[in-house]
Amino acid sequence: MAICEVCFRHCRIEEGKLGFCGGRTCEDGQVKAANYGRVTGLALDPIEKKPLNRFFPGSMILSVGSYGCNLRCPFCQNYDISWSEEAKRYAKKAEVMSPEELVSLALRTRDRGNIGIAFTYNEPLIGYEYVRDTARLAKEQGLKNVLVTNGTAELPVLQELVPYIDAMNIDLKGFTDHYYEEVLHGSRQQVMGFIEEAVKHSHVELTTLIVPDENDSEEEMRELSAWVAGLKDRERKVIGPQIPLHVSRFFPRFHMKDRKATEIRTVYHLAEIARENLMFVYTGNC
Repeated sequence: MAICEVCFRHCRIEEGKLGFCGGRTCEDGQVKAANYGRVTGLALDPIEKKPLNRFFPGSMILSVGSYGCNLRCPFCQNYDISWSEEAKRYAKKAEVMSPEELVSLALRTRDRGNIGIAFTYNEPLIGYEYVRDTARLAKEQGLKNVLVTNGTAELPVLQELVPYIDAMNIDLKGFTDHYYEEVLHGSRQQVMGFIEEAVKHSHVELTTLIVPDENDSEEEMRELSAWVAGLKDRERKVIGPQIPLHVSRFFPRFHMKDRKATEIRTVYHLAEIARENLMFVYTGNC
């Protein structure tokens, strides 16, 4: 048995078993990434799809994902390749792609506008060792590295990666502990601490998915955007109004097919509220 130190859960993992995320195991008394190099998704995407609107706009990036996630968002759009039982079964049979092979593929797609590698689709931080090893090699080859994450990780994990990561899109899924703990099974405080540290080291953009009757109030958006802008604590200088925020529209998915898509006018309205505090606010899925 060993204790995983990746996120706030600190899972006690028995030998040969998996932690809550489904992507970390215990082997010979040590916690290891069971999903290391096991790719479930690979595509060459526009950088704006991550979404990153202020980092090499107009470029392409090779996007790669594995399986496993340490949240349980009931509206997850990638659950089938992230934390479903089908994903785990597929991943066990998936061919392992080494860091060297992934970097080689990224280099071969440069002539198609590719600037680097984005670690995305599932939660990349639960397999941070693969991100670290691949990103280090990619950086040596002049490629850019992007992390698309829910930000649910301890700061030592982030510190292992920041020398190699050029940009991040971090989900700030809402701004109440109730939403994070009861709906997502996560920790808002850990995500906020992760964001505060991340912006010291790389380009960061944030994304908030607006879910009807969950996080769609004017009050919550004002609180969220004020915190991002640094207005809640004037002594904090690392976060500020220049941090881009993507306000995104929800569509019925997974366990949340019981409600309608977010009204477009709601997304636009909440984006206008966010602009009271932030310089760069974008709408998505509209």
